[in-house]
Amino acid sequence: MDRKEAHRRKDVPCLCSRRWILAYMCFLGMFFLYATRVNMSVAIICMVRSDNVSESFNHTRRTEDNVSWPNQAHPDNQIEGDTCARQDTSTSATATSAEFDWDKPTRSRILAMYFYGYIIMQVPGGWLAGRFGGRRVWGISFFLNGLFTILTPVAARTSLALVYVLRFLVGFASGVTFPNVQSMWGRWAPPLERSKLITFSMAGPAMGTIAGFALSGHLCAYGFDNGWGSIFYVFGVGTLVWVVLWFLLTADSPRDSSRISNAELEYIETEIGYKTNVQNKFTPWRAIFTSVPVWAIVVTHVCHNWSNYTLLTGLPTFMKEVLNFDIKQNGSLSAVPYLCAAIVSIVAGQVADCLRSRVGLATATVRKIMVIAAFSTVACFLVGASFVTCELRHVAVVLLCFAVSGTGITRAGFPVNHVDIAPRHAGVLFGITNTVATVPGMVAPLVAGALTPTKTAEEWQNVFYVCAAFSVLGSIVFTVFAKGEVQPWAREAGDKTAGDHSSTYRVIYSPKLQP
Repeated sequence: MDRKEAHRRKDVPCLCSRRWILAYMCFLGMFFLYATRVNMSVAIICMVRSDNVSESFNHTRRTEDNVSWPNQAHPDNQIEGDTCARQDTSTSATATSAEFDWDKPTRSRILAMYFYGYIIMQVPGGWLAGRFGGRRVWGISFFLNGLFTILTPVAARTSLALVYVLRFLVGFASGVTFPNVQSMWGRWAPPLERSKLITFSMAGPAMGTIAGFALSGHLCAYGFDNGWGSIFYVFGVGTLVWVVLWFLLTADSPRDSSRISNAELEYIETEIGYKTNVQNKFTPWRAIFTSVPVWAIVVTHVCHNWSNYTLLTGLPTFMKEVLNFDIKQNGSLSAVPYLCAAIVSIVAGQVADCLRSRVGLATATVRKIMVIAAFSTVACFLVGASFVTCELRHVAVVLLCFAVSGTGITRAGFPVNHVDIAPRHAGVLFGITNTVATVPGMVAPLVAGALTPTKTAEEWQNVFYVCAAFSVLGSIVFTVFAKGEVQPWAREAGDKTAGDHSSTYRVIYSPKLQP
């Protein structure tokens, strides 16, 4: 980098720049995306009467001669003060707030219904963002998300069918999120800042999960409207507040921003290599669907989401059924692993960009390192946690923290790879991969429910074995087939050549004056 170029870089704002303000807003948007997704996982424990939540303690006693009790003593042999004693939840705080008699298959369908709606808007969401801009698409969709979340308590007290419908609509409105974010970063993120900007944005889901678990558990015990109702009101209103800030502070592209400096605009467009306000008029569908690197991302995304969605929907249940935490402990402790994931996600982004810019590793190599490290961490620690007995349940929480932290490392791997190989079409590309990868969101809760009919630790081990198998498969496929450079079908005439992330390219037009 010459002296003139170094001086120019110093003039480009960083943490208070428009691209970082977009990162902060994407972080908050994904925060509410996941908060409104996982809040039902905790709320449903409070909503359902104890005889259906815990398989009726009295029924268990009537059939105790035919039941084995691994990892804990027989109910008649529990001693006073034993932290692993099976509690009669009819005397717990949840018993007074529970209003519904939903069996386990019904609860699994409610949790899965979100993903039936979510999957529909993946590809359309990416296409709409590329064609009309992500700002309006995501803002309008999240307004509907917040509204439907607020209406959930009324729907639950009216009809189970309405709960199904509203959870479907919340998922439908949320489905545009990731394709929109990827599309916007294709226009906003300089290549050597992609990892840190995108991983910071994607720390939002982990923090949203923390709030969704921890705050939901607290509201269930102490909130208004019978506790569980306040969960939906708080997160719904928070989503609507975000929508207002989103429209005030963001723009579809650097050229559409009225507040961006000349230095930042020129820097972004110089590094990206094209005018960022030009909307996509053509999508190379055939080339996308026949691209091997795209299918490598698809398979890896599916494998990641199987573990991710199993934990999102099943972790509170595992904490209750195997580790015997009460509802207040459950919400807080279910959130702790996601705090670790959020921190690890941000660090992983910094490390990934450092490996590329300072160490000089190829983009594909860095992405593969991140995926292998992430999936190995998830598989090993998730299986390990399943073997910890209730007496050492806090050790299990520590192992779960490591396992979920692996999902944070993943953020610097295949998610950023969408923008690496097709920055112009990153929204559509993520929509395609996430459409397929949403199938685990619909199937994994049902599989977990089917594998744990009597809620024993051994049954939960089988659930986590499946997650580990998907992690191994994803690591192998991504390592063999993934690429790191812009693919030929993703370039247009006048774009910067593939792999050129240096500062030698110059934009010869005046950024602010030309259209």
